[in-house]
Amino acid sequence: MEAKSETLNRRAPLITAGIFLGVGIGGFIDGILLHQILQWHHMLSNIRPLNNTANIDLNMVWDGLFHALDWVFTVIGVVLLWRAGGRDDVPWSSQTFFGSILIGTGLFDFVEGLIDHQILGIHHVKPGPNELAWDLGFLVFGALLIVIGWIMIKKEPVVKSLRSN
Repeated sequence: MEAKSETLNRRAPLITAGIFLGVGIGGFIDGILLHQILQWHHMLSNIRPLNNTANIDLNMVWDGLFHALDWVFTVIGVVLLWRAGGRDDVPWSSQTFFGSILIGTGLFDFVEGLIDHQILGIHHVKPGPNELAWDLGFLVFGALLIVIGWIMIKKEPVVKSLRSN
């Protein structure tokens, strides 16, 4: 029977792929839901408010760059997942994979919220009344996703690879 740390090491390629995919997915959810559908904010909306055409255009470009970065993380995640899929030593598990996606999505929310909302102040989740509460809620939600994902990965039972040699 192998040790938990050895099993975690064997699952590392799957976990890494899931984290990259999670970061990309988290960015797409943020960009599509908060930027486009709800239109609560855009990348630079706190420093370049949408009160004239030039600022709208600038925010649109930065939102596009933001989506391009999300796309890069997603492509990296798919490539890493493909490579992990070609390895016989990587045990496949939905719990591990989805837990790592939650970690990646939570990391996106937490890091983006900390940097863009708190440190740089280039935008907020929902500007206006209760702005700080929305920003802190975004950070807490990100941290919660990380914890849930980590618990899912750690509680994964020790199993041998399902692949035949």
